[in-house]
Amino acid sequence: MRRLHFNSAIYLTPSAITFSLSIIWLLASCQANVIAQIPERKQTLDYDWKFRLGDVSEAKDADFDDSDWRELNLPHDWSIEGKIAADNSMGNDGGYFPAGIGWYRKTFVVPNESEGDLISIYFEGVYMNSEVFINGLSLGIHPYGYTSFSYDLTPYINYGGENVIAVRVDNSEQKNSRWYSGSGIYRHVWLQVTDPVHLAQWGVTITTPEVSPDRASVAISSLIKNETKKQGKLTVETILYGDSGIQVGTGKSTIKIAANTEIEVAQSITIEDPKLWSPEAPNLYTARVHILNKKGDLIDESIETFGVRSIKISAEEGFVLNGKSIILNGGCVHHDNGCLGAAAYDRAEERKVELLKAAGYNAVRTAHNPPSEAFLDFCDRLGLLVVDESFDGWRESKTTHDYSKYFDEWWKKDVQSMVLRDRNHPSIIMWSVGNEIIERLKPEAVETMTKLKKAVYECDTTRAVTSAMTSWNQGWDVFDPLMDAHDVCGYNYMLHEAEKDHERDPDRIIFQSESYPKDAFWVWDMSQKHKYVIGDFVWTAIDYLGESGIGRYHYSWEPGGQHWEKDFYPNHGAYCGDIDLVGWRKPISHYRSLLWNDEEKLYMAVKEPNPKDGEIHVTWWGVWPTWESWTWPGREGDTMEVEVYSKYPAVRLYQDGALVGEELTGKEQEFKATFAVPYSEGMIKAVAVENGEERETVKMKTAGKATGISLKADRKVIKANAQDLAFVTVEIVDQDGNVQPNAENLLEFSINGPGIIAGVDNANLSDSDPYVAKSRKAWKGRALVVIRSTREEGDIVLTVTSQELPESRIKISSGLVE
Repeated sequence: MRRLHFNSAIYLTPSAITFSLSIIWLLASCQANVIAQIPERKQTLDYDWKFRLGDVSEAKDADFDDSDWRELNLPHDWSIEGKIAADNSMGNDGGYFPAGIGWYRKTFVVPNESEGDLISIYFEGVYMNSEVFINGLSLGIHPYGYTSFSYDLTPYINYGGENVIAVRVDNSEQKNSRWYSGSGIYRHVWLQVTDPVHLAQWGVTITTPEVSPDRASVAISSLIKNETKKQGKLTVETILYGDSGIQVGTGKSTIKIAANTEIEVAQSITIEDPKLWSPEAPNLYTARVHILNKKGDLIDESIETFGVRSIKISAEEGFVLNGKSIILNGGCVHHDNGCLGAAAYDRAEERKVELLKAAGYNAVRTAHNPPSEAFLDFCDRLGLLVVDESFDGWRESKTTHDYSKYFDEWWKKDVQSMVLRDRNHPSIIMWSVGNEIIERLKPEAVETMTKLKKAVYECDTTRAVTSAMTSWNQGWDVFDPLMDAHDVCGYNYMLHEAEKDHERDPDRIIFQSESYPKDAFWVWDMSQKHKYVIGDFVWTAIDYLGESGIGRYHYSWEPGGQHWEKDFYPNHGAYCGDIDLVGWRKPISHYRSLLWNDEEKLYMAVKEPNPKDGEIHVTWWGVWPTWESWTWPGREGDTMEVEVYSKYPAVRLYQDGALVGEELTGKEQEFKATFAVPYSEGMIKAVAVENGEERETVKMKTAGKATGISLKADRKVIKANAQDLAFVTVEIVDQDGNVQPNAENLLEFSINGPGIIAGVDNANLSDSDPYVAKSRKAWKGRALVVIRSTREEGDIVLTVTSQELPESRIKISSGLVE
């Protein structure tokens, strides 16, 4: 019997710790950043970089003149700034964006007093093939664009003088991805300063081997390095705090560490009456790990945030979190942030998690690469379970220049980079080491999977290892040896094989790692009926750039076919998400959430009718275009299909106060009713019926002529750190404030105050207008403007204008960083 039991208490990676920006300031004489006399362990290097698109080999040299280069702050993605064009090298897979080669340079000063410290640079992610130089000397090449890496700068530092970091980023070999990758230093960069005796990078691991409602055993493992020529005597002190700052436990160990060695120190601390971590209650604790020398002086400290939770997985009980069986109601997501491209701003990553939670998800799969640290931090804080994935493929290629070129040399480094960096997040429940592997039918695939799992286990034994497999009509039971190498088996679109597979292998644990959006009810029902099916991850939760045309619907006069069969330019993205690129939840999102949860129990939408001179066609990953609209000019008298999703026994539909009919909406009806209604301007109303009485009501009203522009910001106060964001939803409305769903006005945007327009969008993936711009057409009556702060305080005023409509303004306050 295969039974997996994983207990783990978890910390947030160091990027979640915000240090005072006062430790780095501008040196007026040479405009270089100076490291403070008493440095923090981890300091941001996101500010004041120089950038140039194109290959300039001399840019690696310290004395290279970059005075005419563009100045910018990180994170940065140059591809999203470019023009979408049919002949761009990324092609349909990458959304027809430009790629190429770019250079980044940063000048900084390290004071003489820091000599003797260890200084390194840490990159959370650079896409791709990066080479890093310090003062003209190459530190190394890192091919994979999604794993984090660091270099020791200590031997090359010019103390008291200028130092130059130069980074060459080569994303010119196309195609290298099946989705939009972005280009550049698109995640954070940090300078790390430590004593020669210090905690190793990713060296603190926190797990909970025993968890109960009464107490939890917290195991802290600290890897300490002595990079001196002398033996040392150290004290390792760990203090645990609850969310209110109250101390809940301590541990202390005294050790001796030989010269030029490392040692792992294990401690166990008991927390009484622990608050457990779960998606419903994402409770977190803080651990402070101190390294003290023999005099008792603090020489290193790590502040880690962790959660306490237990996991058990078996075919008999399913997925059990903290003793409670739950179903993984999940979605797959790519890493881009729509109009921001790949740039992993913390607020954009937080908003992505918020959107998923609001849509009813309790789990996410990071398809098909490790996500940003910030994304995982917010999954921890907001309560979202994660399947953390390493690769899209192994040795055999899917695109000409993909990771298969580097797999043999880099697979172990990259998969262990993912696990070591991420292993202490409470949100992570499984490691995925591949997706739809091309060589999956070959015996070598079993060997590769076994090696990958072993590499994961060398870093973490508290979670299951999986990958996502599919057949595509190549047979299915031939995968049995490969499935046996997994702890949990990911089925892409193959859940219809689960019952037969269970008869053949009763111990197999299954989840559908990808499903078609249209199969929502059937997949939900399978997870309800079978414990060995622990959940589903729809493809996808959110629309994304690249993989152009997947999920599209099209009309008779438009070219037909699936996304892989031909180019559909100007379509440059995937429309298979439950949530579109401006954050609007499509009707399928409400239906899926209604199946999963009881918070949302009634919803109504209208199926778009076929054109009078043609038909609508839906591709494999698509669903019929359905809208929150009772505004269909030119279709008066035509029969419209009104869909009502309901967790009540029945629903009634009214049109302009008159009863159209009543339909059952139980499980046999898949919680759905469809009413045929002749269209006329006015109002339709769906009413839930329970025990013969009318309960909840939803309404839809015909919108009038567009008369105004409505602006709604997700946040009215942001931080003046050049990275914080406000997402402003723009809606074209009638005189009563109803969205005019057919409006396609050209909108013009302007900013006054300490902010910039970081991106604009409308969710129309066939609109090839630039995402970094000051104008955008509305689509379905909506658009989105993303405002980014600068490092100055003050009020930011966004003004939106459109012909024949009064201008509209909204104010965002940008303040000091806390």
